[in-house]
Amino acid sequence: MNKLWIAAFAATVLAGPSIGQNRGPQAPARPTPRLADGRVNLGTLPGEKGHWIRQGRGQLASNPGSVIAAGPGGLSTNLTMDDVPFQPWARALYEYRQANFERDAPHSRCKPSPGPRQIGTAYGFEFVEMRDLQRIFIFDIGGPYSFRIILMDGRTHPSNIEATYTGHSIGRWEGDSLIVDTVGFNEGSWIEAEGFPHTDKLHLIERFTRSDFNTLKYEVTVDDPAAYLRTWTGGFNLRWNLGAELFEYVCQENNLVEITNDGADGATRRTSLIIP
Repeated sequence: MNKLWIAAFAATVLAGPSIGQNRGPQAPARPTPRLADGRVNLGTLPGEKGHWIRQGRGQLASNPGSVIAAGPGGLSTNLTMDDVPFQPWARALYEYRQANFERDAPHSRCKPSPGPRQIGTAYGFEFVEMRDLQRIFIFDIGGPYSFRIILMDGRTHPSNIEATYTGHSIGRWEGDSLIVDTVGFNEGSWIEAEGFPHTDKLHLIERFTRSDFNTLKYEVTVDDPAAYLRTWTGGFNLRWNLGAELFEYVCQENNLVEITNDGADGATRRTSLIIP
């Protein structure tokens, strides 16, 4: 099979709608699993396999006209795209990305993704909790082959944070929901696959709620006064992919997305440098 075609297909999967990859059958209906102390278990049960995977496209705002977000997936309470409180420059940049969408998303170029883009990856992700270390890890499949650390020891964010792609995450429990507070982002990523911009002022508050064995509700509040006029909230549901396991997916190895995006079929798609 032509290697260029394979690379083009991989780039499409990374940045575009999921087409059913690594998805097992729907798990039987079961109540929310809990640990011995009664707290919700967001991960696997002993002797079982599985991970979380999005339902449809994980949209943060309703956008039927999106160039990539085909299919349902967002919460019914999500804003419409017209109501997202962009700063004028941020809306212009978002619209540019929609009009000139070339699979130039940082995720498809092997860059780690912030909260919603990591959670909405097409291949799914897994929570791994190490209670003795007071940390929760989120391991995602696809893209940069990376993970995120959520610190659960009650600390606050440091005063001087070195900006990174995934930021500095601290977590706590509110009832049955895991709340994750993250700051310290660099500007090299998109908030999600749609192309929502952000600045280094971005502050995300994520809420993970496992309402039953098969369903994880994901909500995120976006606070970035340099890119948005006010805070806003969106989210989507994920389902438990029973029997599935994480697998090696190293985007950095032989990534040909820039070649396939620029003139692979004789068309000219890019005339300027890639800008995250």
